[in-house]
Amino acid sequence: MATPSFLFFIFCIFLSISFSNGTQLILVNNCNQSVWPGILGGAGHDTPEDGGFHLSTGEEVVLNVPNGWSGRIWGRQGCCFDNNGKGSCETGDCAGLLHCKGMGGVPPATVVEMTFGTSKSALHYYDVSLVDGFNLPVAMIPVSGGVGCGVAACETDLNICCPSMFEVRRNGKVVGCKSACLAFKSAKYCCTGDYASPKSCKPTLFSHLFKAICPRAYSFAFDDSSSLRTCRAPRYVITFCPPTS
Repeated sequence: MATPSFLFFIFCIFLSISFSNGTQLILVNNCNQSVWPGILGGAGHDTPEDGGFHLSTGEEVVLNVPNGWSGRIWGRQGCCFDNNGKGSCETGDCAGLLHCKGMGGVPPATVVEMTFGTSKSALHYYDVSLVDGFNLPVAMIPVSGGVGCGVAACETDLNICCPSMFEVRRNGKVVGCKSACLAFKSAKYCCTGDYASPKSCKPTLFSHLFKAICPRAYSFAFDDSSSLRTCRAPRYVITFCPPTS
């Protein structure tokens, strides 16, 4: 029978291998309909799965990304593609392609952003952002990250309480909720021009509304203090339509 000290030694080796080989992302579809995750690697980084794939209800897919990887993931809904991977999505569409191949999603879309460290001492940074608006709930949760690791999430369906001026409708149904930046296209709401700094760009009535409903997500560009998470976990679970707390 293996001794406790030996089992602990094996566990440490396992963690070391996990960290040295990069980070594992487990994408889970907990929605009652299909989701087509879109993926975009940051500048100089590869994009896994050619940037997109289909995820059935209840299905999960494991992605392995290298140390130092950065990028974003979002869920697309209401998609229809032909055998050549061409078609369209009601939300988060990337030029009508199944595989986004270096293109981002058309807002509004709930975005999961992440930057992983390159050494054992470097932290992982991640967040869920509503800066580009909202289309479906999502959460990013670290696994075996230890003390101090937080959950990034917007677990509530904002489409239900979206202000009418921000609604995006398809066939009479609200499928997305624009951000104030997307709706008004002004520097004040987009934190651009004279408002392109934390000192000049402050939360607005609309960002306060989003924040009240989804306190663990970015509500505007400089919402770092309450939204940016740090950790050093070997794997993270990204769940579309996560169970509400």
